[in-house]
Amino acid sequence: MSRQFFVGGNFKLNPASLQASSALIEDVSLEVVIAPPTIYLVPVSQIVRKDVKVAAQNCYFKESGAFTGETSPKQLVDAGIPYVILGHSERRTLFLETSAVVATKTRAAIDAGLKVILCIGETLEQRESGKTAEVCQEQLKAVVDVTKPEDWSKIVIAYEPVWAIGTGKVATSSQAQEAHADVRAFLSKAVSNEVAAKIQILYGGSVTAANCKELARQPDVDGFLVGGASLKPEFADIINARRA
Repeated sequence: MSRQFFVGGNFKLNPASLQASSALIEDVSLEVVIAPPTIYLVPVSQIVRKDVKVAAQNCYFKESGAFTGETSPKQLVDAGIPYVILGHSERRTLFLETSAVVATKTRAAIDAGLKVILCIGETLEQRESGKTAEVCQEQLKAVVDVTKPEDWSKIVIAYEPVWAIGTGKVATSSQAQEAHADVRAFLSKAVSNEVAAKIQILYGGSVTAANCKELARQPDVDGFLVGGASLKPEFADIINARRA
């Protein structure tokens, strides 16, 4: 089955100004999803081209209430933001979000009308212990348990090995393909063959212009979620990874 190639740019806590965000957007030549810091979501969404979508980097699972500093899914929808990134390894490791919390956020985001870029991935210790598939399946199962098959049309999965994020290390193309194939096989059993065949599975973890073409050739790699490189001109090369 042919799946549309999908590239997301996660700006994280960068850049430091709206002007810098605008400059990056002007370099984008193909349809992508970009995730600027929360404070820039609305102004960026107003100036970006219509074929470029905007994502929040996180949201809470409550619609409203006494949750200082949080952003609700409903607020993102009201602001015209279509996507949210959930379960990023930095949220899991630095902010101690469990798979259950990520699943609850995913349910709330979908119910509010958002599309979700759902991040999963293992640490170096887990990979070296041969637990990559087990860890990814555990993170996915928490979401499977709170969703219906039709909900998965609103989810894009991003496999991001924690040991390859911001380290300069990158999974080999065969390692990425193996992990993505495992994810697809798990979803085939846990949800349905149709969902497994249709869902886009992105690779994230030190993706650069130098390694993106080889990764993009893998049959189960449907795109990228890019961190640091999304702040550089090479982001355009990554977007064009499948072009001849």
